[in-house]
Parts: sequence; C-alpha cells; structure tokens
Amino acid sequence: MQAAVPPFMLHHVGIVVDSLSAAVPLYCRLLGVAPEDVEYAGVPAEQVRVALLKGNVVVELLEPLAEGTGLAKFREQRGPGIHHLCFAAPPPLQAKLDALKAAGFRLLDEQPRSGADGCVFFVHPKSCSGVLVEFVEC
Repeated sequence: MQAAVPPFMLHHVGIVVDSLSAAVPLYCRLLGVAPEDVEYAGVPAEQVRVALLKGNVVVELLEPLAEGTGLAKFREQRGPGIHHLCFAAPPPLQAKLDALKAAGFRLLDEQPRSGADGCVFFVHPKSCSGVLVEFVEC
C-alpha cells in the first residue's frame, strides 16, 4: 500500500532578525546545526541577506539591508520574529498562482519571481487570517 502524497508541505519559516551575525549562531545552537552548514543568499532586489538552516523544514533568517523596504518596515512595526510561512508547490508555479487567484485570494505577485530559495510568489496576509504565505516551486 502506497502512502498518500500530502496536499501541501511546509517548506520553510521566514524569520526577520536584526542581525544575521547574531541570529545565525543562536539558531545553530538552538537547532543543532553546524555553522559551516548554513547557506547564505541575498536577494538584491529585496535588499535582504538570508541565512538558510536546512532540516526537514528550512529556517530562513532574513536581515533587511535598507530602511523603507517591506522587511525593514515589518521589523520596525513588529520587531524581529516570524515573518511568513512558505509551502512547497509543484511546477509550474504559475498554475498554483492562477488557481489561488481564481479562488479569490489576494496576491502580492501577479507572476512568480526569484527568491532566496528559488521561484516564489506571496499571498497577502489579509487573505490568510493575518499570515503572509509564500509558495516556492519544488
């Protein structure tokens, strides 16, 4: 008997931090990840530095690099903490985006774009009980 494929899978949790240099060692100790296993990325268009701690779910630490960006505004208003949940979606990602749009969800993106961990799009928190939701193509 074959196990059923889950209808969704949590890919990562995005956490806004004040400083990657302070947050990475903290989360490495907390989660038992060796510092040399942390992957770093940047998303120049978003002006953010990212550290990825990979386990069965990825912890994505996000450090805003400039004031006035969406992440910087989030941090100013709410402080460091959970920013978004990201779910895996099969290719093509545009199909998932189109299905959610047709179902009446408010989207922040009209088409998938490049993110720190691949092709992504976001669903507005007002459509998801106050939670920013990201989908990444896997």
